[in-house]
Amino acid sequence: MKHSFLLLGISIILFSCGNTVARKPVVRKTSSFMEESVSLNKSIILAEENAFKALMELDSLNTYIASSDGFWYKFDKKNVTEYVPEFGDELLYTYEVYDLNNTIIYTAEEIGEQKYFVDQQEIIEGLRNGLKLMNEGEIVTFLFPSHKVFGYLGDQKKININQSLIYKVQLIKIKKKNESN
Repeated sequence: MKHSFLLLGISIILFSCGNTVARKPVVRKTSSFMEESVSLNKSIILAEENAFKALMELDSLNTYIASSDGFWYKFDKKNVTEYVPEFGDELLYTYEVYDLNNTIIYTAEEIGEQKYFVDQQEIIEGLRNGLKLMNEGEIVTFLFPSHKVFGYLGDQKKININQSLIYKVQLIKIKKKNESN
C-alpha cells in the first residue's frame, strides 16, 4: 500500500510536468478607438481654426501672421530691434490670458513678471514658441489653439478643457546668454 501511494505520487508529478501550451491574450486590438480619437481631435482643431478666422475677420484693421508652429499672432507694439531670443537667453516678460470673447481670465498682475530661460525650462508650448518670435520691448497678441496651451486638461482652475486662448505678451527684457551682469 505504501508503494502504491508512492507510485501514484511519482506518476502524478511526472505527468503534470508536461509542456504547457501558451494561451493567446484575450484582448483584441482594434483601431476604432484611435480612429475616433483622431476624428475628434481633427474636429476640435477645425472648430478652433474657424473661430480664429472669424475673430481675425472682426479685427480687420490688424494683420495676423500664421506661424509655422500652428498659431496666429499680431504685433500690438513693434520694435525695430532685430535680435530675437536664442537658446539659453533669459527673458523677462508679462502676459494676460483671454478667452475668445475677449474676457480676461488671468491678468498680468495675477501672473506677475515671469523669467524664462529659452528652451531650458518647461512652459506651455504656444508661449515657448511665441516668445522666440518677439524682440525686446514688443507687445504681441497670440491666438493659441487648445493643443498649444492647456489641451484636454485645462489648468483645472479657470481654463476649461480644449479651450482656445488669446495671450497678450510683453517681452520686457532679453538678457543674452553670453551677456555678463
